[in-house]
Amino acid sequence: MAFDAQFLGVTAAMPRVRADAGASECVDLAYVHFSVLLDPVRRFARVTGVNVDGAYLIDLARGGDEWRLDERVPADWQAGPEVYARNDLDRGHLVRRRDPVWGAPAVAARANADTFHYTNAAPQAAGFNQSKALWLGLEDHVLAYAETTAQRLSVFTAPVLGDADPEYRGIRVPLRFWKVVAWNAGAALATTAFVLDQSPLVDTSELRGAGAGSGGAAVPPLGPFRTFQVPVGEVALATGLDMPELVAADVLPPTAIAAGPRLLGSLEDVLLSPSR
Repeated sequence: MAFDAQFLGVTAAMPRVRADAGASECVDLAYVHFSVLLDPVRRFARVTGVNVDGAYLIDLARGGDEWRLDERVPADWQAGPEVYARNDLDRGHLVRRRDPVWGAPAVAARANADTFHYTNAAPQAAGFNQSKALWLGLEDHVLAYAETTAQRLSVFTAPVLGDADPEYRGIRVPLRFWKVVAWNAGAALATTAFVLDQSPLVDTSELRGAGAGSGGAAVPPLGPFRTFQVPVGEVALATGLDMPELVAADVLPPTAIAAGPRLLGSLEDVLLSPSR
């Protein structure tokens, strides 16, 4: 029931933490149609992977946002409710709530509930509007592009857990998020990558002290969100993750890779034409 590397009919394996990346030993957590590789020191996912079957998605109500800790791992390995209390930080889904919600109704309902584990969350600024719509719409855009295949995607998402991320309530707030989307393009793997940048962050001293005690001020907005299409190899370097199959299948043409990250103003700016 967890993430399936063969879901697309071609291999799209979960990225792995490189031995030389300096990361703590991670824990692999299986959920319905997705998996989370949890870093117990940073208390966030190093990577999540979800299988999306666009032909069998079920439109379930969001429910009551009943986020909960995963009882399979200690509570202090997870960034729990105290991180998001009395401030302007959202519990941002890493695996989108709707992505694993497919198949038989009972299975889809379990998948829906599974996305509300704190292991699948990371702090994001509340209400970042148009940029949020662009970020969340990327998978739908690629799925539409892949309609000539089996309408399936494998999507990998997580925060970039950087050493310079600002401290706050026992965690460090990630400044960037990444997403790699994979699909079957005529019996060959195809991939593309995106980065969401929530820098420049507000003054770190304000963020660190915000919400402390009953008189603490609310956390200010984290700044403008910007979405970039980037080479998959750039994501691998930034995250310390090993993903050679995904890097080799990047659809960005060499000229686009050489030009560096592409700031996206709309979904029409996304390049999905294979480089070979």
